[in-house]
Amino acid sequence: METNSAAPYRLAELLRHRAFALFLLTRICSSAAYQIGAVAVGWQLYALTRSAFELGLLGLAQFIPAAGLTFFAGHAADRYRRQSVVRLCQLTQGLAALGLATGSFAGRLTPAMIFGAVALIAAARAFESPASGALLPATVPAGSLQKATAISSSMFQMATIIGPALGGLLYALNPGVPYGVMAVSLLGGALATGMIKTAARVVPSTPPTLQALFAGVGFVRANQAILGTISLDLFAVLLGGATALLPVYAHDILHTGPWGLGLLRGAPALGALLTTALVTRAPFERRVGLRMFQAVIGFGAATLVFGLSREIWLSVAALFALGAADMISVVIRLSLVQLRTPDEMRGRVGAVNYLFINASNQLGEFESGMTAALFGAVPAVVIGGLGTIAVALLWMRLFPGLKNVEKLE
Repeated sequence: METNSAAPYRLAELLRHRAFALFLLTRICSSAAYQIGAVAVGWQLYALTRSAFELGLLGLAQFIPAAGLTFFAGHAADRYRRQSVVRLCQLTQGLAALGLATGSFAGRLTPAMIFGAVALIAAARAFESPASGALLPATVPAGSLQKATAISSSMFQMATIIGPALGGLLYALNPGVPYGVMAVSLLGGALATGMIKTAARVVPSTPPTLQALFAGVGFVRANQAILGTISLDLFAVLLGGATALLPVYAHDILHTGPWGLGLLRGAPALGALLTTALVTRAPFERRVGLRMFQAVIGFGAATLVFGLSREIWLSVAALFALGAADMISVVIRLSLVQLRTPDEMRGRVGAVNYLFINASNQLGEFESGMTAALFGAVPAVVIGGLGTIAVALLWMRLFPGLKNVEKLE
């Protein structure tokens, strides 16, 4: 396991570190493309079907290929050059975006075609995420991982702010335009990824085995802090994820258009971005475990406010607070997992983490869609917010060691 005893770089010095700067560029390109596509896909599918059930199925269409490929993706990240894995995945997503653009411009895009493209993108992202996450520590100097994680997360949040707003505006021009921009952004990310230079890694020369394939699961199970951290994210966001219902809220409850949907999708990212700006200047140094649980409870409370709101300004404010709380949890969680995992295991542990994250986000979207179809959008979000708070309180009792984690580095 790597140590991080060296003095951390200052913010400006870290941003001038070439490998890390290229990593940030490829991350923002890939993340912005995904967010642009998410707004376009969600709005277009709802325009075609007017069905909350279909929106819920979008989450399922992303989760199934990701879940099926997760362990192969983690093994690939530990066995092959991580930059190459990330670049191939970005190019694959770009081709899927081109397919969506072509179908939209021709006026022939169907719900089935949307689901197919979404599934392909999800499969590529299943390989990209663990490889990209495992690549991050290799691009930063020792002692700077928590700060680098916060900066990287802030780039993701910038993309999440720019992407939805841009996606909504581009969709208003023509439904095919956001998919075209998505493809160009992914190509730029692939070019930046190819330029990242890191120290050579020692990769296994023996043939892969089933034991090696699933080694990440055993490592997570043996480490209670990592298990508690990852499972907390799974169950909390599984219950509290309301993003799948944003098109319903924008159209039927808040009575706004694509621009309003982009504003709603960007609000959590803005809250998260401001939070990461604070974290990069003042990293968490004490009681980080307790801070993470408090952030998850705040996430659930903000979800409740959003669910009950009928005014767009209050909805945006609640989503802003939701994003801020979530980012505190994300920075602590990702830093803890990376620092407690040896480099030769980071791909496989990252794959397990990605599976849990996708289960929470995508199955959470499916759960929200199903609950909304049965009870309505507002009860679905309110139930989810209450469930998130309950899970955080329960996990504090189940994983007391995680609650008592004092420091990260």
